[in-house]
Amino acid sequence: MTAGSQPPNDTPEYGSTRLRHPTRPLLRIPQGVTETTSPIFAESRFPPIADLSMATGKPALGERIIVRGRVIDEDERPVPNTMIEIWQANAAGRYDHPGDQHDAPLDPNFHGEGRVFTDTDGWYQFVSVKPGSYPWGNHYNAWRPNHIHYSLFGTGFGQRLITQMYFPGDPLLALDPIYLSVPDPAARERLIARFDLDITAPARALGYRFDFVLRGRNATPIEQA
Repeated sequence: MTAGSQPPNDTPEYGSTRLRHPTRPLLRIPQGVTETTSPIFAESRFPPIADLSMATGKPALGERIIVRGRVIDEDERPVPNTMIEIWQANAAGRYDHPGDQHDAPLDPNFHGEGRVFTDTDGWYQFVSVKPGSYPWGNHYNAWRPNHIHYSLFGTGFGQRLITQMYFPGDPLLALDPIYLSVPDPAARERLIARFDLDITAPARALGYRFDFVLRGRNATPIEQA
């Protein structure tokens, strides 16, 4: 990967990395068959949840969005049958989780959890609502930009990519230590989705394109810490 395209484990401006980044040399542990070939993440075992905006059968509050993209390798070859987990705050900027005590309202029709799989050409798609910003206590008057979390699984426990997707034009990006922890500005741009009118559903939802590149100089920045 290109130097500066991935965030360092210890980013002082991102406060929690001081507590959870490695402080001693890493130990290489040989991987066995279990780590490299299992489990099998298949739709038959993990049913997709592709519409987060209708998880309860009733519409969630907020601006409905469609996110579509591809998972590819460094040679732009599609990566099929990849399980993608999605989690996010609701439109008011609150997670449906007991650890989130932000005084923004919860939405009983939005749980903020989804799961999709790539098809044979590496494409995925899901429907949700645009997440809101929220305060996060990293520093004085700190607010997270609108974002969606992703976890991509490969063919074993040792193959997992965790990252975040941001939205174009968000003024909080220039102030966010997590986004800015990626040293290379060009690599940071790969974390911002692109508005796409072809994905947009008329009178229903705005569309965004967000691709994942698993390796190489154009690799998607991942969470290291």
